[in-house]
Amino acid sequence: MSRRLAAPVKIGITGLPGSGKTQTLLRIIQLLEEEGIKVGGMVTEPIVEKHRRTGFQITNWLTKEHEVFAHENLKSRVRSGRYGVNLAALEGLGTRALQEARESADVIVIDEVGKMEVESDLFTQSVTETLDANKSIVMTLHKKSRNPLLQDIRRRDELRLLEVTPVNKNLLAFKIVRLLTGKAH
Repeated sequence: MSRRLAAPVKIGITGLPGSGKTQTLLRIIQLLEEEGIKVGGMVTEPIVEKHRRTGFQITNWLTKEHEVFAHENLKSRVRSGRYGVNLAALEGLGTRALQEARESADVIVIDEVGKMEVESDLFTQSVTETLDANKSIVMTLHKKSRNPLLQDIRRRDELRLLEVTPVNKNLLAFKIVRLLTGKAH
């Protein structure tokens, strides 16, 4: 295996909403894939219609399969702000994405472990199993959330928490890739 990774590193990227957590994560994925490193897991991307955000979709990064996870027009008993939340997408596609990543990816990504995701015990359990796996993980975390899963994640000794700011936004991706590959670029 020429594409050497360092010993597993678990990294949490935090930041205020709109600070660029997902963009940073997508840049990290791009840089890793350029090195021939296999990335799997779950990414959350906004759905934009007529220049305005109307919801979010989740994507299984290994298969590129995606589903609407939250939308203004979605009827659901689970709400997050103005969005109805489709827990079935999270519990199906989201949980499966993490399981497949645990089995076959070199680095696992979990995007936006935030307030929407934690309505699901099944998904919460999947995140915990993923964190316990002996693989490198990069996750984005809701900065201010008080939910039990996030508090548990933040308390883990092996997790390095790094915050995205307007100043470090461009450099942070490179720094994290260095931590994952264990080599200075």
